Amino acid sequence: MRILLVEDDRTIASGLEYSLQQDHFSTVLCYNAASASKVLADGIDQFDLCLFDLSLPDGSGYDLCRMVKERSDIPVIFLTAIDDEVNVVMGLDMGADDYITKPFRIRELLSRIKSVLRRYHKPSQTKAIIEMDNVRIHTLEGKVYKNGAEIALTALEYRLLLIFGSHMGQVLTRNQLLEQIWDVAGDFVNDNTLTVYIKRLRDKLEDDPQQPAMIKTVRGLGYKVGD
Repeated sequence: MRILLVEDDRTIASGLEYSLQQDHFSTVLCYNAASASKVLADGIDQFDLCLFDLSLPDGSGYDLCRMVKERSDIPVIFLTAIDDEVNVVMGLDMGADDYITKPFRIRELLSRIKSVLRRYHKPSQTKAIIEMDNVRIHTLEGKVYKNGAEIALTALEYRLLLIFGSHMGQVLTRNQLLEQIWDVAGDFVNDNTLTVYIKRLRDKLEDDPQQPAMIKTVRGLGYKVGD
């Protein structure tokens, strides 16, 4: 996924670019409206999302948003230091998909980016039944069974298990898990809370929770389910 980031504060821009790249986004950084306009004119379709600061030294994020929406169906998120209803409504009315007010937590921004991208890209069809060894997730019913017996899970435990089940054989980092849980729950879930949820899932699903065979810890990377 490639993101066009337009932010005139070089310190903020550098931090955002680093965080986005750490989360495996490709970025193009511009510090003003003129350079951003040229980048968009040269190849708007190369981007999957745009992050525009509202206040730029030679224009505004509104102008860039209008340019994007006139030429392509690419999501736009505004970065603004002005928590003003009129400015926010103006941006949304012209087609912006979301906004976030500075200062913000980078995890919140990443979650909003991924939420917007999911709305623009059709998700792969979820299987009606996901099987993991002796555990079956019935996604249409929202139920989980182990050896044929239903297992009671909380909403977040179920969501976490569903994330694992949808990424069989893949290593998921703690940050990836935290962002997806936070986005669904609507509340901030911290690193310690994630550890508790992993432990609860192991207690409910593993034959021997002390030596987990299903949800495995990959040292220094994250967690993996299945092979």
